[in-house]
Amino acid sequence: MKSLFTLAFFLLSLGLFAQIRTPQPSPSATVTQNVGLAKVTIEYSRPTVKGRKIFGDLVPFGKVWRTGANRITSIAFDQDVTLNGQKIAAGKYGWYSIPGPKEWTIVLNSDNQQWGAYEYDEKKDVLRLTVKAEALKTNQEEFTIELDNFSPTAADVVLSWEKTAVRFRLEHNPHEMIMKAIATETAKPDANADVYYTAAEYYLDKGLDMQMALNWANKVLETDKNWWSYYLRASIYAKMKQCDKAVADANTALEGAKKDGDTAYIKRCEKILAQCK
Repeated sequence: MKSLFTLAFFLLSLGLFAQIRTPQPSPSATVTQNVGLAKVTIEYSRPTVKGRKIFGDLVPFGKVWRTGANRITSIAFDQDVTLNGQKIAAGKYGWYSIPGPKEWTIVLNSDNQQWGAYEYDEKKDVLRLTVKAEALKTNQEEFTIELDNFSPTAADVVLSWEKTAVRFRLEHNPHEMIMKAIATETAKPDANADVYYTAAEYYLDKGLDMQMALNWANKVLETDKNWWSYYLRASIYAKMKQCDKAVADANTALEGAKKDGDTAYIKRCEKILAQCK
């Protein structure tokens, strides 16, 4: 009877203790970013330096590291992407690292649920990248993963801690997806001005079939005679070197842009006029 009472008291104590929350020494963080048309999500914990020697000591060189603290860092993509030019399928991956004085190995592994790197299984590796270690000018107290150096279809994933940073290039080229969507949406009998505008603008930006882009721009102006629609068609005419038509549309767009005080488009219209002078 006494043992049952003791067990009940122990279980009750565990329940009460489990309800006590304290700040995490390595708080969790989530980074979410769109790159191209892909959504990238990184989940990790953020330990601090606290006066310690990190790389080459607390985190040994040449050994597999969980890339942070607590549960292994994970990185997920909702579309197929490339990392430093290597293709990787959409999915969620465990992110291990093997630090070195001058180079690191970034390892993406199919197991994203490990606590630490204690049961790391190399057979589950999906991708490995060799990246250079960069020396930071100032101390990075908190372990940090972020994205920078953006373009419309790419960004650098940057890991930094103590006085070291490493990075790799993440890219998602959605061209094929966009072309399929344009073909599908513009073929619909209820396609509206927004659909035609987006299609024409994309063809213009990518230097594709200008006659097709012009056809879509004309369809836009059938129902949407806003000045920016004239600017779109003026840009296409200018690309086709039909300057008389480009000037007429650019002047119409310029008048509207001035009324709305849109400085950026005023300059764009003036550029077309200057090119066609």
